[in-house]
This record gives sequence, C-alpha cells and structure tokens, in this order.
Amino acid sequence: SPERASLAARIDAQRAERLDIPCIIGGREVRTGRTVPAVVPHDHRHVLADVHQAGPAEIADAIAAATTAWQDWSRLPLEERLAVVLRAAELLAGPWRDTINAATILGQSKTVHQAEIDAACEAIDFLRFNARFLAEIVADQPISSPGVWNRMEYRPLEGFVVAISPFNFTSIAVNLVLSPAMCGNVVLWKPAQTSAVAAYWNHRLLEAAGLPPGVVNLVYADGPTIGEHALTHRDLAGVHFTGSTEVFNTIWSGVGSRIGSYRSYPRLVGETGGKDFVLAHASADVDALVANLVRGAFEFQGQKCSAASRAFIPRSLWPAVKERLQAEIATIRMGDPRDFTTFMGAVIDERAFGRHRDAIAEARAAGAEIVAGGGTDDATGWFVEPTVIETTDPGFRLLRDELFGPILTVYVYDDARFVETLELIDGSTPYGLTGAIFSQERAPIVQAHAALRHAAGNFYVNDKPTGAVVGQQPFGGARASGTNDKAGSRWNLIRWLSPRSVKETLVPATDYRYPSMAPDGPV
Repeated sequence: SPERASLAARIDAQRAERLDIPCIIGGREVRTGRTVPAVVPHDHRHVLADVHQAGPAEIADAIAAATTAWQDWSRLPLEERLAVVLRAAELLAGPWRDTINAATILGQSKTVHQAEIDAACEAIDFLRFNARFLAEIVADQPISSPGVWNRMEYRPLEGFVVAISPFNFTSIAVNLVLSPAMCGNVVLWKPAQTSAVAAYWNHRLLEAAGLPPGVVNLVYADGPTIGEHALTHRDLAGVHFTGSTEVFNTIWSGVGSRIGSYRSYPRLVGETGGKDFVLAHASADVDALVANLVRGAFEFQGQKCSAASRAFIPRSLWPAVKERLQAEIATIRMGDPRDFTTFMGAVIDERAFGRHRDAIAEARAAGAEIVAGGGTDDATGWFVEPTVIETTDPGFRLLRDELFGPILTVYVYDDARFVETLELIDGSTPYGLTGAIFSQERAPIVQAHAALRHAAGNFYVNDKPTGAVVGQQPFGGARASGTNDKAGSRWNLIRWLSPRSVKETLVPATDYRYPSMAPDGPV
C-alpha cells in the first residue's frame, strides 16, 4: 500500500540521520554538551541521536519557564486548550504519523503493528477521548435552588506537574504529559532515555499544533536529578508516572517525607508494575488459549506492564497446550522490525537483556523445564527468544517477580484444585494490574471474577490481558501496580483539576432575623 511504502521510506530516512537532541525549555532548544547516545536496540552499534542531559540549572530554568507559562495557560478558556489538543491529534493521524511511528520502531524496537497501535492509534485516542471527557467533566454542574446560582469551576492545580514516562509506550508518554496540560496545568516532562527520539518528535508535534512555549518543558535527565531538583520544589503540584513500582515507591516516600514544604498536597498518580496472569479452566479452548498466550506474552518482547507473564494451566489441558505452544513459538520471526514480517524485535537495552538472560539461567539451575526458547544473543542486538518455563514450585521466583520481558512461566495445577489455584493467583504476588481467564463454561468465569476481584484492575474473559483501548477498557491497577486512576477515562483527568464551588445569591437577605423569631411565633 502507499502507506506501507511511505512508512518504510520514513524509517530509512530516520535511520540515515544522527540527531542532536536538545532539551526544550520555554520553547528554547537547550544543549548542555553532556550527551548520552540513543541507540537502536536491535542494532545497538547504530546511534540514532545524541541526547543532551539536563542538570540542576536546566531543571530550575524549566520550572521558571513553566511558572511563567502557567499565568496565561491556566486562564485560557477550555475550548482554546482543547483546540491545540485536537489539532495535535489530526496532525498525528495525518502528516506526522510516519515520523512518530518510525521513531518508535527504531528507538524502541517495535514492530510496525505494535508501533501503529501505540504511537499512532492509541495516542490519537488519548487526545480525542480526553478532550471529550474533559468537556463532559466541566459540563457537570450542581443544582441551584430558587434565588441562587450555583456553579463549579474546574481550576488547574497551582504549580507544575512532573510527567515521568516509560520507554515501552509512546502513547503513554503523550497521555502522561497532555492529560494534565489540557486541564490547564504546566508540565516538566522527563522521558525514559530509551525513548528519547520518540519523545523529541512528539514535542515537535505539540509545537506544530500550537502549544505555547513553557507549557510542556522537555528535560532529559536521570532520576536522582529530577528527584532532587524538581520533586522537592515547593510548587510541585503533582507527579504523573508510569514505571517501576520501586521508583514510584521512592517518589511517594520522598514527597511524603517533606509534605509540609509544599504549597499544596501534590497529586501522585502512578501506574507501576505487574505480574499478570492467564488462568485456564479445563473447559478452555486450546487454540484460543495458545494464540492469546503467544500474543499476550511475546508481543513487543513482553515489555508491557500488562503482558502475560504467568499462566496457570490444568493438568488435563497441559499436554495439548504445551505441544501447541512449542509449535507456534517455533514459527515466530525475531529480528529487525524494518522487515514487516517480524513478530518480535529486541529488548530495550543491555541491562534488560542481562536480567532476562540471568532469569533463564536461574530457571535452568533450579531444575525448571524450558518448554520453548531460552536462547539469548547480544552480538548485534539485545535479542531474547520467546521463552516458556514450566515450574512445579508455586513459590518459584519467576512465578512471583516481574521480569518485563519475553518469559512466560507456567504452573500446571490439578483440575480438582481450581479453588486453590485462584487463591494462589490472588496471593502469590503483590501486584494487581491485569489478568485473564479462559473457559467455555460460565460457572468458572463467575467464580474467578469474584475470587480475583482485587487481583486485576483490568480483567479479561477469553482474551489476552493486554491491549486496553481508550474509552473502552480504562487502564490501571491497584496494590503494587499503582493508584488505579484509569488512563483513558475521566477518572485520570479529575486528578489534574481542583474544583471550586461558587454560590451567588441573586437577591440577598436584608435582615438577619428568621420568621420563627417573631414574638407570636411564625406567621
């Protein structure tokens, strides 16, 4: 198709250039001279960009620029702010689509399908749906009694919001930044270093859409620098975060320890880790179960917070499921996503590669069976084969801890111990993000739905636990998986607003006395 050819050409063009990426503060390009290379994960000797790193001075400048921009942006009518957001959506849907997709394919090793559903489709959905949700929130007004006009003002927060975005979803970064911004807030955006190129192009897209300087300030910095110089500032109004549970715990602890030093209580919104499950009942359709295990566990190399990373299969089904998994995984094409027939690229960086390599080695040493995959190769890119591990130990670490890679750990349970398996799923990890059940009978679905009520903020029936759609399955989990503020819904947006009730009495009283105070009683 023409679209396929156009995207391929844009990928080649981006690959052929080496960008010099600045921080963008108050609309100015800021080059510090302290650069970090952004490389291609599936070809790690290829440098896409040199990314300038912010230090304390740049963070201070970004806060100052945001503070200045807040004066006008926070008072701009809602319609004017939403016009910028909707224009950004149109630009992304049209002339900017190839650029953002290509940056995501090269910088994050996403296949064309995974890039398109993320960097284009989901990002566009976030922009358009959030605009609608925000308009609906503002339209929600209190009732007025006779002689009184009551209304609700939906103000932005006082101060600035820090948006800390992950590498794995370009669309998440867009939402982390723009959901506070469209509410009238100003933002310091710290993207993951491993998604620096996509972040740069998205900021350029926002500028093209008419976002005023200083509303969103792009600062590439390490966590400690942001923590020391932004999260401690008295005007910190909130943190919009997606990343690891450990980092979010550190942020929460740091803010809590100095809570008396802020102008207002900062809003902390976080989507963090997961150890997401797929439970099969004995009545499950094997073909559907296997297809969704492969997609759920191995799309984008398992680097989704919602990815299937533990599966509970009844003994009666396991021989057939195991055979089908081995056959299907053997057909998976892994390599350079520029080849559109590729199903899996490389994991994001050397540290992730080492973590997955060591986890597979740990499983072998523990006597667990490597059902499929198990190979790793970092000669050209950070490639980890789609791997299925079978364990007989319900407390096995790989069945408990988040790995964030293409490793699926399977526990085979006795068919008669379905209830005990539900208890194992619910209690064996601290997380509560996503989960799925496969069953052709209704009773087990009802049973799992009740028993796993708090084990997953997004629960799927006969489907993989990934792929939440904006406006259809608002996304987020609780427990150690975050604050469950549901990205892709009005629930998230209300966190970035500070309502004010206004009562106007149309004809005020002129006497303090009440009728009941008359000497002869009420008239």
